[in-house]
Amino acid sequence: MALSQFVPPLRIGYLYTYWGPLGFVVFVTMVREAVDDFRRWRRDRELNGTVYERLARGGSKLVPSSVLQVGDVIRVNKNERVPADLVLLRTSEKQGTCYLRTDQLDGETDWKLRVAPPTTQRLSSDEELLSVGASVYAERPGLDIHSFIGTLSLSGPETPDSGSAAVAGDQASLSVENTLWTNTVVASNWAVGVVVYTGAETRAAMNSTPPRSKFGLVDREINNVTKLLVASVLLLSMLMVALKGFGGQWYKYYWRFLLLFSYIIPLALRVNLDMAKITYSFLIMRDDKLEGNIVFKKLHLGTIAFTDEPDSHAEVRDHVRASVAEGGGSGKQSQQQQQSTAGSSITRQGADLAGRTAEAVRAIALCHNVTPVYEDGDCETAESAGGSSGGISRGGYGEPSYQASSPDEVALVSWTASVGLTLAHRDQSSMRLRADNGTELNYTVLHLFPFSSESKRMGIIVRDDRTGEIVFYAKGADTVIGAVVQPVDWLEEEVGNLAREGLRTLLVARRVLRPDFYEDWNRKYEQARLAMENRSERVQQVQQLLDNGLELLCVTGTVCRRASGLHWRRLRNAGVRVWMLTGDKLETACCIAKSSRLVDKSSGLYVFEPASGRSADLDKEIRIMARRVEAGQGVVITGQYLQAAVEQDERRFIQLACQAPAVVVCRCSPTQKAEVVRLLKEHTGKRCAAVGDGGNDVAMIQAADCGLGIVGKEGKQASLAADFSIMRFQHVARLLL
Repeated sequence: MALSQFVPPLRIGYLYTYWGPLGFVVFVTMVREAVDDFRRWRRDRELNGTVYERLARGGSKLVPSSVLQVGDVIRVNKNERVPADLVLLRTSEKQGTCYLRTDQLDGETDWKLRVAPPTTQRLSSDEELLSVGASVYAERPGLDIHSFIGTLSLSGPETPDSGSAAVAGDQASLSVENTLWTNTVVASNWAVGVVVYTGAETRAAMNSTPPRSKFGLVDREINNVTKLLVASVLLLSMLMVALKGFGGQWYKYYWRFLLLFSYIIPLALRVNLDMAKITYSFLIMRDDKLEGNIVFKKLHLGTIAFTDEPDSHAEVRDHVRASVAEGGGSGKQSQQQQQSTAGSSITRQGADLAGRTAEAVRAIALCHNVTPVYEDGDCETAESAGGSSGGISRGGYGEPSYQASSPDEVALVSWTASVGLTLAHRDQSSMRLRADNGTELNYTVLHLFPFSSESKRMGIIVRDDRTGEIVFYAKGADTVIGAVVQPVDWLEEEVGNLAREGLRTLLVARRVLRPDFYEDWNRKYEQARLAMENRSERVQQVQQLLDNGLELLCVTGTVCRRASGLHWRRLRNAGVRVWMLTGDKLETACCIAKSSRLVDKSSGLYVFEPASGRSADLDKEIRIMARRVEAGQGVVITGQYLQAAVEQDERRFIQLACQAPAVVVCRCSPTQKAEVVRLLKEHTGKRCAAVGDGGNDVAMIQAADCGLGIVGKEGKQASLAADFSIMRFQHVARLLL
């Protein structure tokens, strides 16, 4: 329309009457988009400009992550983000171990153990490592973050006088245990690795989806109205020409009528909308009830909300109670009494823990998967390798912080520290406890049986380095441990009392193993682990031999004091359905959903768990799910069963799930999170909002109509990809409502 004014026969007024409003609209839009692009560029530059130490024969050099290439050897220090996919070569630990936080990659909160190949870990220094000729064979880039196949080959020292301990021809097979994926965070002191994938070939990038253009609901409605009005203008112009007659140069009159009626098109409305977005952005960022820096990008409305674990954004306080078996009765002691008993037992006879209460405290302090972490400088390190400091602090007397896959584990170990027995050090083969008076108790870890959703228990076999006593400790659900321990008359009553108080209960038991029994059992266990057929069944049968004669020590109860569930209630009252998509285990996801009040206590949760993936079993489970949803229960389902149920009857399952007050999808990969969002948008036609704080939530945020990124402790990946960047999870309800 504006260009037509340059044609004299079509001109109907001054040029600025058309070009002025158009130029103003374009200018306002350009300024708003330019500000958003500048902020995004500035944060991208901050992320890509993070410096890392690149090792070379001529000396190390600090370089930004954006210049790293395949084959570079770099050092990643404690609490630093891994900038590329690496193969681990050396760590600060003598045994070559390294702990990773992977919640930004897969959503799992537990630490992952990685191990450097012995062929490179035994090298005494970085200089010796760099003097060795080596090559790494790596498989083609892929999506699977849980597998990797590669080979590390050494050709010996490249310089004859290097004095390297490397042997030419040494080879080591590489698996996922030898890798550090992009966006994970090193929790140990430091790690040295060689870059194998960068950029779009990294696991994190391949699990993310390309960003798409998003349009707000108001923008889309304005576009639809504009199309209707344009069609009306065309018809009105033709009608006016028809009434005048088609004689002569009728097409000139058609264009003139078209220009005159063009004012019907709401050009000013577009300007008003852009100005309103700028005003809303200013008001949101200045809102006193929204703490921190809120970054506004686009305007959307959401009627289905997807969220990563709300637990990770809430303030958590865990409280523990323990009921101890004392001479066959129920010994319910206060924390002060337990602390006095445990402390006096340790003080007496050195490291000899006596008494049932002290033994229960020691069992809780040993049977877990918790790792103590010390801040730099809090305590002295105990060993060094190749002139470098050792890994996690060993024997200092600073206060450690604890990390584990479950908040309950951390709460229990913290509780033992509060009553006088602190976990001071742990690695793959040893543990050390420290009493309040400084006495240290050293143990060798012989076997560890991790917790699983099938067994609902965990166990550990340790040997006391002072006495040589071998003890098997077990901890798990009351339905599992209670069935194998020696009968106790007070157990059922005490478990019921703790459950009525809202505490999550665990039973702790032990069995002292004779040396000859342990040797025979260990031989059978190793044979079962090497079996080529029915390995898991044979291993389970051998493990069950340890259950004979288990003695119950205590019942523990933990409760989480979390942020108020008021924001969930506000969203539900507004008609917003909430789905929690997390990479964590089923038990952890259920615990978080209940403690954060995602579902009401009265309604409960139904776990969608068919007997198998067969069609008949899935149909049966879907029918049971329909009855539970009608009763008002929330639904919990794993990513694997979700995929199977969708393939079985996609429309029916989605309709049932949308009727549930809340849905929890656990063990969910980043790609599955995005697929769930797309599935809901396709079948419901509703507007979807997604909330996340990690790199594993980026695909979900980009797939949703409204993406909200929380600035997490480990990075800004979610914040950079989101339409709104917020500081706390509690801000979501205020933004949406």
